[in-house]
Amino acid sequence: MTSFAPRRLLAATLFVLGSAALGPLAAAQTTLLNVSYDVMRDFYRDLNPAFAKFWKDKTGETITINTSHGGSSRQARAVADGLEADVISMNQSTDIDLLSQRGGLVPADWAKRLPNASVPFTSATVFLVRKGNPKSIRDWNDLVKPGVQVIVPNPKTSGNGRYTYLSAWLYAQRQPGGNEARAREFVSALFKNVPVLDTGGRGATSTFMQRSIGDVLVTFEQEAELIAREFGRGGYEVVYPSIAVAVEPPVAIVDKVVDKKGTRKQAQAYLEFLYSAQGQEIAAQNYLRPRDPALLKKYEKQFPPVNLVSVQTAFGGWDAAQKAHFNDGALFDQIYSAAR
Repeated sequence: MTSFAPRRLLAATLFVLGSAALGPLAAAQTTLLNVSYDVMRDFYRDLNPAFAKFWKDKTGETITINTSHGGSSRQARAVADGLEADVISMNQSTDIDLLSQRGGLVPADWAKRLPNASVPFTSATVFLVRKGNPKSIRDWNDLVKPGVQVIVPNPKTSGNGRYTYLSAWLYAQRQPGGNEARAREFVSALFKNVPVLDTGGRGATSTFMQRSIGDVLVTFEQEAELIAREFGRGGYEVVYPSIAVAVEPPVAIVDKVVDKKGTRKQAQAYLEFLYSAQGQEIAAQNYLRPRDPALLKKYEKQFPPVNLVSVQTAFGGWDAAQKAHFNDGALFDQIYSAAR
C-alpha cells in the first residue's frame, strides 16, 4: 500500500508544476477582433503588429488582433446580430449608435470616451478619374453631365456612399440659389449617372479599376493611395472637389463583448494607441489625416487643403442625416427609385 505513495506524490507534483507552467502561458495570450470598414485594411495591417509589439513590451502579454472588413453599415449590423467584435471602427457614428440601440452593446454616450468624439483621424472625399481626365471632371457639377459614369457604393450599406451623397447635396445647397429642392434635383441627376451600386468601397474600387467601368470613382482620400499601391499610379489621376463633408471615422469598445471575454483592458489600450504618436504616424503614412497638428504639418504635401464641412454643421448631425436621407423610404430611396 505504501509503495504507491511516492508515485502519487510525484504525479501530484508534476500536475502542479505542469499547471503552473501552462497557466501563465494561457493567460499571456489574448485575441481581439476589430470589425471595420473595407478601405481600412492596409491601415490596420500596419497598425496591428505595431500595437502588438507595444503591448508585449509593456505587459509581456502576447496579443493577436484579427480584423473583419466590409461595407461600414453592413459590418455594424453583423456586430449587432452577434459577431463578437471587441472593438468596432466605422466611418460614421450612426453605425456605432446602432450597437447602442440594438441590445445595448455600447452605451449611448460611447463617443465621449475618447478624444475628438472618439474620432482619432479624419479623411476627405476625392475623385479618381482616368489618366488625362478625358471627361474634364473638376468638381461635383461635372458628375451630373450627360455621358459621365460615376462609380460610388450604395449609401444604404456603405458609409463611403453616404459621404458621397451628402457631399453632393452640400455642394448643390451652397451654390447660388441653392435650396433643398435644387439639392434633390442635383443628387438625383448624379445617381442617374451611377451604372452599378456596390455594397462597399472596395467593391466600387474593383468595379472602376478591374472591371474598367465608369469615368470617375468617388472615394476616400486613403483609398486613392491604396489604389496607387495596388494598381500603380499611371492609370488615373486624383481630383479634389471644391467642398465635401468631412470624413470622421469613429471607434468604440463593444462593451458586452469585452466584458464577456475579459478583454476590456486590452481593447481600451488598442483604441488609445490610435491617438499615440506612433499610431498617428501610421495613420498619416496610410493617408489618414492625423489629429496631431505637428504630424499634419509634416505630411502637408499629401493632404491638400480642402473645404471640409462636418455633418453636424451641414446636416445637424448623423442622426438627423440618417432619418432624412437614408432610412427606409427616406430621400435616398425616393431619389434612387426615380433615377432608375
